[in-house]
Amino acid sequence: QVHVVESGGGLVQPGGSLRLSCEVFGRIRNILYMGWYRLAAGKQRELVADTTSSENTNYAASVKGRFTISRDNAKNAVYLQMNSLKPEDTAVYYCNAGVVAYISDEYTRLDNYWGQGTQVTVSS
Repeated sequence: QVHVVESGGGLVQPGGSLRLSCEVFGRIRNILYMGWYRLAAGKQRELVADTTSSENTNYAASVKGRFTISRDNAKNAVYLQMNSLKPEDTAVYYCNAGVVAYISDEYTRLDNYWGQGTQVTVSS
């Protein structure tokens, strides 16, 4: 069983900063992909930033230069440092991970996992 747990959301004023954390728990062999997505009211879910096991990173145009994604492979964790926050960054942020996990003592399987989401509100 694999669990994805996010933390770090909250209320912040425009121009402020927040750091989101995501940890993956379970019988993990390795994590191929980790990313942050967000869902704002009345909009479709969008990719914010992601990173692969080779540490390539990718950002949405709207957050490039303001947000930074980073990984800690020893902790099976990914972080999203969000600076210069704007009201339009308000959304529920979800962590997504492509995880190779043990399904028995010998076999592994790649599956996609989502966290429960953490609310980020940017408002004065």
